[in-house]
Amino acid sequence: MRKNTSVRWMTAAMAIGLLGTTAVRAAIAVKDGEKIAFLGDSITAHGVEPNGYVTLVMRGLAASGVNATAIPAGIGGHRSIEMLGRLASDVLSQKPDWMTLSCGVNDVWHGAKGVPLDQYMQNITKIVEQCQAAKIKVMILTSTMIGEDQPNPNNQKLLAYNEFLRTLAKDKKCLLADLNADMQAAIAKAGPDKKGNLLTTDGVHMCPAGDVMMATGVLKAFGLSDAQIAKAQLALAPAPVK
Repeated sequence: MRKNTSVRWMTAAMAIGLLGTTAVRAAIAVKDGEKIAFLGDSITAHGVEPNGYVTLVMRGLAASGVNATAIPAGIGGHRSIEMLGRLASDVLSQKPDWMTLSCGVNDVWHGAKGVPLDQYMQNITKIVEQCQAAKIKVMILTSTMIGEDQPNPNNQKLLAYNEFLRTLAKDKKCLLADLNADMQAAIAKAGPDKKGNLLTTDGVHMCPAGDVMMATGVLKAFGLSDAQIAKAQLALAPAPVK
């Protein structure tokens, strides 16, 4: 486990401008004792590591008095078709109260082996509808960038996939964590002097600052205010070594 994870989270969040002074929002959507399934690809599989976004989401909720249980459901390389195929075994059978859905990077990034937009739309819609039919509340995460340069062809292709996710979240009354917008904003804020990757190790998979970005977006979508997120970091800071 990396040392001072919570300090890294707080420092990184401040550096990329994710913590502000917004007033406290409505009550947190997740309730004490509930279960959250995290469906996704390798980004989500990594998210359960000590500094990963899934772990940070659970710590952030706990710091605000919400003790929930995570159900990891991320598998590397998976596209919407694989996620739909394992939804029953990996999510529905676990009977979570919530599911976060992170899907789209591999559907685009895999090129000829990816999933065309029309089929992607059908797959994602079925995932959401099956969850809602099982009384599972859904949060949709927009897909993060494929390379930290928005003009590249993959990111341009991804635009339509993410626009669909935003529309679907509105139509199906799902919570939405617009992580792609958050990621673009953080990179734009860094400006032209940015050297190397800011949020990823390889343009796709998150580094600690990227996990901060993702966790912050999910926590905000669950209803935590910026002040509550900042408070969570202070509460999680490791005790001084005696």
